[in-house]
Amino acid sequence: MIVNFIFDKEDSYKAPNQNYLINFFDSKTFSFTFWNNFHKMKSWYNEKSLDLLYISLAVFAADRIIRRDDGYDNWSRNIKIYIPVLNFKVWNDNKKLLEEMLSFLSGDTWNFEFRKRSLTLIEISHKEKMEKSNEKIEDYDQICMFSGGLDSFIGAINLLETDKKNIMFVSHYGGGKGTKEYQDILKEKIIEKYDLKISNFSQFFAKVVNGVEDTTRTRSFMFFSHAIALATMLNKKVDIIIPENGFISLNIPSTLSRIGTSSTRTTHPYYLKLLQQLLDNLQLEIKLKNPYQFYTKGEMIENCKNIKFLEENISNTMSCSHPDSGRMQGEKITKHCGYCLPCVIRQASIKKAGITDSSLYRDSKFNNFNIAKMNYNSYRLGLEKFDSKYAFMSIQKSGQISDNIEKFTDIYVRGMNELKEYINSLK
Repeated sequence: MIVNFIFDKEDSYKAPNQNYLINFFDSKTFSFTFWNNFHKMKSWYNEKSLDLLYISLAVFAADRIIRRDDGYDNWSRNIKIYIPVLNFKVWNDNKKLLEEMLSFLSGDTWNFEFRKRSLTLIEISHKEKMEKSNEKIEDYDQICMFSGGLDSFIGAINLLETDKKNIMFVSHYGGGKGTKEYQDILKEKIIEKYDLKISNFSQFFAKVVNGVEDTTRTRSFMFFSHAIALATMLNKKVDIIIPENGFISLNIPSTLSRIGTSSTRTTHPYYLKLLQQLLDNLQLEIKLKNPYQFYTKGEMIENCKNIKFLEENISNTMSCSHPDSGRMQGEKITKHCGYCLPCVIRQASIKKAGITDSSLYRDSKFNNFNIAKMNYNSYRLGLEKFDSKYAFMSIQKSGQISDNIEKFTDIYVRGMNELKEYINSLK
């Protein structure tokens, strides 16, 4: 499938045999809020980071509008993107790396054709506004990804408990419920608890019109690219903190149902390695760091630096992979489903840590829905087949691991044991 992207209606370029045409600034095809925020920081965005942002938006859009059912194996797709960039040579030089990274992330075959563009009128307007502004310049030492999930909340708490208050938290949300509402509640709680300002939080939205595919494995690329663009405005070396437990980041199929659409490589070490290599090639002084790469989710809770604050707000975090599905059953309150793998790992971690779970679950005991019962049987079968002797081989199934093999193997074994203890306690 061929998708062509333009920045205004005056761009008459037509890609050969294009299937879709998307104008980033036409609400009939695409909408996003990146330019709605005016960030008062040291410098204008690095233009290579703006290219990266738009490439990530294009990838996300293509991921949503092209059905996996139309793939050659009803899953993998061949996607070719035509997109104009500010730095044509830089992106042509890094084309193969970008394609390799995205193919690993989504399981598709990606190909890019770049062409040269200039700054848009909107970009020029924002640049001039920033350069003329007399408002106080804001500075941050770190940027932390803030999804509204349990891991990201723990990551935020631990950073703030070290007395570091000059942190920017970056969030993204799509349509429906189950994401933004949790981000907003946690944001209010954190601002009140740690005496932060609303400017410590940047929250973005992006949506392609007529998006039909729900797997959206590439969402994390777009999520990270927003933070990367903001980091370049600080005009110094910046760490982007990605708080996620190491067990789920390995993306190892723990059950028979953890294949295809249920699988994600959002923070897999190999994906982050390729993304870091791309940032280095772009000469962006940004380091991606996951401080919890060798922690299970339960260990993250146990090592939280303010366990009381965490326990008080655990019901305000969202871990479910499809929190909005309850509306199909007429539910008015957003809940965790209770039976998807992220939900099960969440409940297992809370059990391990021994704290009270006040979260709402649709079917945490696997009793009420056929899909829940099917998942339960798959989890049990997967755990029965698990053999720690072969764990070092299993961690290679979802992606190349070349460093810290023993540490990655150990985190996998501990995560499986955490999961096993919880599943065995149910029936």
